[in-house]
Amino acid sequence: MSLYERIADLRVTIESVDRRRHVANTTSGFERTTTEYRLSGDGVVGKGEDVTYETADHDALAGTDPIDLEGEWTIDGLSDRLDEIDLFHGHSPESETSRNYRRWAVESAALDLALRQRGESLGDALGIDPEPLRFVVSTRLGDPPSTDRVEVLLARDPDLEFKLDPTPEWPDEAFETLRKTDAVRVLDLKGWYEGTDVDVEPDPELYRDVFAAFPAAVVEDPAFTPATGALVEPQADRLSFDYPIDGVESLKSLPVEPGWCNVKPSRFGTLESLFETIAYCEREGIELYGGGQFELASGRTAIQTLAALCYPDGPNDVAPRAYNDPDAEPPYPKSPLRPSGDAVGFEF
Repeated sequence: MSLYERIADLRVTIESVDRRRHVANTTSGFERTTTEYRLSGDGVVGKGEDVTYETADHDALAGTDPIDLEGEWTIDGLSDRLDEIDLFHGHSPESETSRNYRRWAVESAALDLALRQRGESLGDALGIDPEPLRFVVSTRLGDPPSTDRVEVLLARDPDLEFKLDPTPEWPDEAFETLRKTDAVRVLDLKGWYEGTDVDVEPDPELYRDVFAAFPAAVVEDPAFTPATGALVEPQADRLSFDYPIDGVESLKSLPVEPGWCNVKPSRFGTLESLFETIAYCEREGIELYGGGQFELASGRTAIQTLAALCYPDGPNDVAPRAYNDPDAEPPYPKSPLRPSGDAVGFEF
């Protein structure tokens, strides 16, 4: 029985649907807005977080009625029903990927509610015991680039590991300092992003420096261009992809067979697509790790739970929110995060 089949027939009773908006500053210098969908029934609440990046798409929910999902469902039946519902209420999102983000919020909330109504955790339903969850801290070096934050965090916790976003502005000193820490596990080149604030133009010199300075690190989302292709293709075993991955077909269509995949659950939209992709990667020998999107509420717990159940030892970009909160004070949680014996719902 597949992972999805183990949850597809879970029954859920939905009596009401509500939404809650969350807003917070981040250590990356921008204000994050998300919307949490809250499905209630039988005296408990299931939660799922819409991580759409554009604040205007969250603003557009004002004055709209929550979606009509009241009734008795299976998880699979509810997903079929969502095929027929416009979760954007006639408003076209600024990015089409946001449709998957919002769909994930509702489906994960429904699964959370179904599990809570049964008094079970996701691990119970899947028949998997969660393991201690290894995480890395994702951070940027700023403008101008400085390794100060990495060094400060390592001074507090020498075992901490990192996921960083290299740019052509990184000086040679940054590469040398970071290499000496032996703490960088993932480098995200963001070569597949288009029209966002974090786009990084493919730069052969940057790619060459990254591959040389961090020979054992995972390199995420390199672009394949006439100038970078010859550098990237021989590195396939340690390449990972994130931005273009929203299901099995997207993995199959990549220009190389990667050694790694960054699993950001919201990119898949549906629970079925998420679990199908995890199963595909396991069959094909593609290593997995979890990715974060500056979640502010239940979404962070959800990505941590999936990682603890399915890829606990990966360089998971799912660090506790304190690492993304500019107002948080140390001490910060340490890796690995330990499972709780009292977990219920989408928790571990």
